[in-house]
Amino acid sequence: MDIANLIQTVALYALPVLFAITVHEAAHGYAARHFGDNTAWMLGRVTLNPMKHIDPMGTVVMPLVLYFVTSGAFLFGYAKPVPVRFGNLRNPKRDMIWVALAGPGANLSMALMWGIIFYLLLAVGMEEAFFLGMCKAGLQINISLFVFNLFPLPPLDGGRILVGLLPMKQAIAVSRLEPYGFFIVIALIYMQILNTFWMRPLVALTNFIVTTVLSPLAMLVS
Repeated sequence: MDIANLIQTVALYALPVLFAITVHEAAHGYAARHFGDNTAWMLGRVTLNPMKHIDPMGTVVMPLVLYFVTSGAFLFGYAKPVPVRFGNLRNPKRDMIWVALAGPGANLSMALMWGIIFYLLLAVGMEEAFFLGMCKAGLQINISLFVFNLFPLPPLDGGRILVGLLPMKQAIAVSRLEPYGFFIVIALIYMQILNTFWMRPLVALTNFIVTTVLSPLAMLVS
């Protein structure tokens, strides 16, 4: 593994990743507070301070180790989840959907933000490859997190959304998968099933939608 290339990659992706996980987790906490659960707020997790959301193992060590071991072909990481007591929500089954959606929704919004910044930099004549590359990295990271977190398996956000949408009997059955969800996701990633049948097609679709939304800006700077 080329150390210089690793340092350049880390420098390019560090800020977009920190913003992506910080705003994602803070959005969960803010939505939970809005719908009646103050747990994250009282613990200081509804904040844009990245140090409150970074998990040393999941956010730093695991991605770096996987980057070295697989030469960048297989990456996985996670932040400290924001604590939400769904029983405190005014309408737990319905409101858990909105709390879960808040994180991926924040990532989609940030993808658009990075895209807008990219075209604004071009509009003012910015040609520095590093900053333009950072904008592209921010866009792609947030689109990937948006799609990944919507995978319908607890404890991912998509799993909580599914639990909220299903009738009670089926919702209980799905929720029982949560203790094993992390290991199932790792296995699906390792076997390329998640990438082939979920990530690749939905990332392509989301890229198309975001590109379409940003197309007026692209035409202005072309």
